Amino acid sequence: MLESVKHIILVLSGKGGVGKSTVSTQLALTLVEKGYKVGILDVDLCGPSIPYLLQLEGNDVHQADEGWVPVYTDQTQNLAVMSIGFLLNNRNSAVVWRGPKKTAMVKQFLSDVCWGEIDYLIIDTPPGTSDEHITVMENLKGVKCDGAVIVTTPQEMSVEDVRKEITFCKKTGIAIIGLIENMSGFVCPHCTECTNIFSQGGGKSLADLAGVSYLGSLPIDPRVGELLGKACVKELPESPSAKAFGQIVDLIIKN
Repeated sequence: MLESVKHIILVLSGKGGVGKSTVSTQLALTLVEKGYKVGILDVDLCGPSIPYLLQLEGNDVHQADEGWVPVYTDQTQNLAVMSIGFLLNNRNSAVVWRGPKKTAMVKQFLSDVCWGEIDYLIIDTPPGTSDEHITVMENLKGVKCDGAVIVTTPQEMSVEDVRKEITFCKKTGIAIIGLIENMSGFVCPHCTECTNIFSQGGGKSLADLAGVSYLGSLPIDPRVGELLGKACVKELPESPSAKAFGQIVDLIIKN
C-alpha cells in the first residue's frame, strides 16, 4: 500500500504536549496549498486528535476490496486521513489496549490503507519511543522513508526529553530531516506582538548540539488554533506562523 507513496515523513517527539498533531496537520495543509496530494496517518492510538483538528469527527472508514479507504477532507481528495478516531464510537471513548493489540493495529494501518498515488504521507506518532514507534520503523524498512521531523518546545525539560528521541532515531537508522521549535513565543491576537512567555532558543541549541538541521520556530498563535481544517498559510498569510510553515515545508521539499 505504501509503494505508491512518493515521500514518507514521520513527525516525532520524546515528549507529549509539544504540538505534534497541530504541526502535522498544518504541514499537510501547507503541502496541499502548494499543489501536492497528501495523506496523514494518525498513529497516536491513545490520543487521536487529527480528526478533530481537521473537522472530520463522525466520519466512517469504508472497506474496499483492496483495503481501507481513508477519509478525505473534501471532494478534491487532495488530503486523505486515517486515524483510529474514525473507528471509535465517540471522542470520549478510550483505547485501553496492551502492546500486542496496539502493534497489530499500527501494522494494519501501514499495510491495509488504500492511499493511492500521493506525494507525501505524514505519520503523526505518539510521544516517546514505545511499541508504536518500533512497529512503524519495522514496517517502513521495505519502503523509502524520507526521515523524521522532530518537534520540541523551548523549555529545558522538553529539550532533554526530545534529545532521547534523536538518540532513538540514530539507533534505529531513521534519517532526521530537521527539528522544529514549537511554542516559541506568544503572538497577541490583537496587536500581533510576539512575547517569549517560555524560554527561547532551546530547539536551536539542541539541533546544533545533535548535529541536525534546524527547520525553524513556530510561535503560539491563538488564531492558528482556531483554524480547524484550514491552512494558516492561506487564511493568515502575513502571520509569523504562516511564514514559518511556508519556510519549513520548502526545506522539507528540498530535502
